[in-house]
Amino acid sequence: MKYIKTIGILLPFLSFLVGYSQNNKKSESTSYTIAYSSKESGDGEIYLTDEDGKSKIRITDRPGNDGYVAWSPDGKHIASYGYYDGGNTWSIHTMNMDGTNRKRLTHAKNKWDSAPTWSPDGRKIAFARGYSNAEGVWYYEIWIMNSDGSRQTQIKPLNGGGPCFTPDGRIVFHSEHKDKNNEISIADIDGNNIIQLTNNEAKELHPEVSADGKQIVFMSDRDGNFEIYKMNTDGSNQKRLTHNDVDDWNPSWSPDGSRLLYSSQKENEYPNIYMIDKDDSSLKKIITNGSGPAWLKLKK
Repeated sequence: MKYIKTIGILLPFLSFLVGYSQNNKKSESTSYTIAYSSKESGDGEIYLTDEDGKSKIRITDRPGNDGYVAWSPDGKHIASYGYYDGGNTWSIHTMNMDGTNRKRLTHAKNKWDSAPTWSPDGRKIAFARGYSNAEGVWYYEIWIMNSDGSRQTQIKPLNGGGPCFTPDGRIVFHSEHKDKNNEISIADIDGNNIIQLTNNEAKELHPEVSADGKQIVFMSDRDGNFEIYKMNTDGSNQKRLTHNDVDDWNPSWSPDGSRLLYSSQKENEYPNIYMIDKDDSSLKKIITNGSGPAWLKLKK
């Protein structure tokens, strides 16, 4: 009788352990390969999810927006920007992929530092800086620093933003023009040998180079509103990929270059994140209330 009672007590406990073990294994086996920002909790915070958008974790939790994420080449760290001074100052941060060991790298007051990108060897981070003078004239610069925040240096020949490294260490960016247009350009890491890749009376922004270095994806309003486009790294074979009546932003390549992520937003609504094949087929929404996706692309 005592034996039966003991079994009766143990069975629910054993059932709990089995359930806990299965859930824990599921959590451990989840591959978080997409980082993005979301205002799901009120402030803009950074989340990680799998490529189907089915499982997610939040890795930041502080007042002020965090976003515009970039993975380090080894997949162990994330760079992002964060708001300070009520949003008047934006600064670049790094953190472990689980959000621990957060470090603020830039501290320029009343400057907007954003769009961090890691060099192929992970030793440097380039970023964009925007600010206005007393007359309200805006300046756009591209800076580079060691990944620990030391040796911050402006790449003076480059005027613009949205930098992204190519696998061979050059920088693709959107250049700023006096006519308020933006063009996608490519240059050496020291700012020399600038080559303009697009030529339109439009804003063309946020270039990202595929992992094999052969193609660039970007956003442009050349056809009326912001859509996603791709081209070869030399500027040839430009093709429009999305066809929406709302703005599409911030494209990011999959590791194998077969798919893209981007965020899309209707007026007065939160943005959502979509996945599309690079030939503009198989469109599907994977994240509700998310923007600025970044797909992890580990070096082989």
